[in-house]
Amino acid sequence: MRWPTGQEEDTMTPTGNAPILAGVDGSESALRAVEWAARAAATRGCPLTLLAAMPVPAPYGAGVGLPQSYFDELEAEGHRRLAEAEEAAKRATGGELPELDVATELHMGSAVPVLLERAGSARMLVLGTRGLGELTGTFVGSVTLALVPHAPCPVAVIRGRLPGEAPPTEGPVVVGVDGSPVSELALAAAFEEAALRETSLVAVHVFSDAALPGAFGLPSADLPWNDIRTSQQAVLAERLAGWQERYPQVEVHRVVERDRPVRNLLRHADQAWLLVVGSRGRGGFSGMLLGSTSNALLHTAPCPLLIVRGRAQN
Repeated sequence: MRWPTGQEEDTMTPTGNAPILAGVDGSESALRAVEWAARAAATRGCPLTLLAAMPVPAPYGAGVGLPQSYFDELEAEGHRRLAEAEEAAKRATGGELPELDVATELHMGSAVPVLLERAGSARMLVLGTRGLGELTGTFVGSVTLALVPHAPCPVAVIRGRLPGEAPPTEGPVVVGVDGSPVSELALAAAFEEAALRETSLVAVHVFSDAALPGAFGLPSADLPWNDIRTSQQAVLAERLAGWQERYPQVEVHRVVERDRPVRNLLRHADQAWLLVVGSRGRGGFSGMLLGSTSNALLHTAPCPLLIVRGRAQN
């Protein structure tokens, strides 16, 4: 399905046929994720795929099956959710962005395996924080928790400043930089997002994962903070140099912090439009699917969180 949004941009060049994939489950959280995904797809000129999976309960006992009418109603509910999501995507892009190519998919069964399979050919997977029927006190729902560590593509988890709030619509892109290979991929994604959004980028480099005062058995005053900060500022500048040449239109703010990556990233993300991190940083071992920093931010980020893994895209 295609619809015009009322404004064409000759400078918009599609970056490939890989779609942005958004999970649909009928919840308000998922609808906000669909709206975010629709704007992201339209900005890139790429397709958007809306996918709903309707879980089928197991039989209650041997020889006890569900009537066909149950499956008919389940399928009808799935189509209703997809239609609602299409309308949300249309509203999100109406009158502002190029026409959007949207496909819908309805699957009968668990959402996790089908989203993982479809994410293998997606540019990005976009999810809400909590699904329909899950406890309102939970920060992140079970489906999102299952998908984020295993998805083969970048995953955007859409959230607002407070639980239940819509995501922010303005602010800089904040990215965590720690020198790891995955951090380099996060930088690539963050610069692309900032350029597409025509906003600034805040690169936050935290040069220790520990609480430094006392970490080496020394008082804080005995550590050569000025020398350490100067050397780490040079490290950050080196990490950013190539990306700033590639994206000269992006205004970059460099931030060097001493310790506690989660605390510092949360502080800088408080007024951000998007927070970008790698799936695991310099302290994560090679088999780790999700590092401690990205896992903590998944539950506490005050804005949409993009967790990046895999190869950098040219």
